[in-house]
Amino acid sequence: MTDTQPQQDPLRQAAETMRLVRDRCVWTRQITHRDLVPYLVEESAELVDAVEEGSRADLREELGDLLWQVLFHAEIASRDPVEPFDIDDVARGLTEKMVRRHPHVFAGEVAETPEQVLVLWNAAKAAEKSTRTSVLDGVSERMPSLALAQKMLGKGAPLGLGAAPVDAPSSEAELGEALLGLVALARENGWDAERALRERLRGLSAGIREAEAGLRD
Repeated sequence: MTDTQPQQDPLRQAAETMRLVRDRCVWTRQITHRDLVPYLVEESAELVDAVEEGSRADLREELGDLLWQVLFHAEIASRDPVEPFDIDDVARGLTEKMVRRHPHVFAGEVAETPEQVLVLWNAAKAAEKSTRTSVLDGVSERMPSLALAQKMLGKGAPLGLGAAPVDAPSSEAELGEALLGLVALARENGWDAERALRERLRGLSAGIREAEAGLRD
């Protein structure tokens, strides 16, 4: 009869692997949170590619690569001399937040439609972020401009702010064609499509904050 060791939890093993790499790899030892940002952006983009057009193996691999980024940041944070936290703290905080935001799952609330779930989610989030003074607080301006535009239009809609819709495409494919056509128009005229949208978003942001200030007065 041979003794068998219980297998380590795969997530715990990944965290331990990260710890050893941080200890023993001369390149990894000198990496900071800021240094990791380009890799985080790159890995996130590769995961999007895997979701949209990759195989199941691609998806599994890219999820792992993104998880490595999370473990990397957590390992760096665990060695902070002032405010350390580790991957267990990250996981614990995530669990607590998800329990709070799903009272229909964990606390006896009732939500029978996605819309009702969203109401409960937003109420829990508002309670957590009670110190925020604007619906735009927490919205990253580093988001891709189209994603940022969609986010900000959602934030501005309850205030009656947004943009007049153009002739509506009937599908996402037609929407993509229309967007590409607008970029082609910008190119023909020597305009910067990215800058144009971001400048318009800055105006929308200012309008939202001004409307919020008026409601508080």
